[in-house]
Amino acid sequence: MTVQSADAAYLATETRVDEMRDKYALQEGYVGASEEVSPWVPFIENVWIRHLTFDVRSSSASNVLWVGAGGMLGRHRHRGPVSGYTLEGSWRYLEYNWVAGPGDFVRESPGRTHTLVSDAGMKTVFWLNGPLEFLDEDNRVMETVDVFWFIDHYERYCVEKGIPINKRLYL
Repeated sequence: MTVQSADAAYLATETRVDEMRDKYALQEGYVGASEEVSPWVPFIENVWIRHLTFDVRSSSASNVLWVGAGGMLGRHRHRGPVSGYTLEGSWRYLEYNWVAGPGDFVRESPGRTHTLVSDAGMKTVFWLNGPLEFLDEDNRVMETVDVFWFIDHYERYCVEKGIPINKRLYL
């Protein structure tokens, strides 16, 4: 095979692949900074969530978690991996000896149990895969939160406040 015929075959394959991509792939998503695109939705006292994407195919969701000064997210266990990137402020888990600050990346393994606290307040982007379970002091599951819970959380708030539901958040 000559270089020219190899190049032609490569370009033909790439053209077919691009056509399949254009036929089946979802359009790239863009979520702007405006709260009209995705509002801060109250979660629990002193904690808000800004939903960024919902992927029901992989049971994953991405959001920005905002915890006010002195805020705490109850003790919980993840059933899938979680990644977090701290945007501002600082936070920690009561069960560990590190503190995440701006620019810090945290990777969480499935099955871990921890309690998030922020003494001075924080905003962190999280990518959650699979459900998380909030636990009581006896390790009993009090509530399970998954991608469908996040969708319900977002949509109920939008309907209540008269905010249009942003379909670009859904994969």
